[in-house]
Amino acid sequence: MDLMERTVVRCADGHVFSTASFPMQQAERLGPGRLVRCPRCARLRSVVPVSLEKQ
Repeated sequence: MDLMERTVVRCADGHVFSTASFPMQQAERLGPGRLVRCPRCARLRSVVPVSLEKQ
């Protein structure tokens, strides 16, 4: 059972992944972008949340 809330994000290179640590998610004054290590390119990248909409 996953007790941590996961957030689906997209990095600056376009890789989409989920992360359990999306720091200060509620801090609207800082904007939507955060620095998180991307598992695909293994670098700290600016990431933004992805809206999960069915088409």
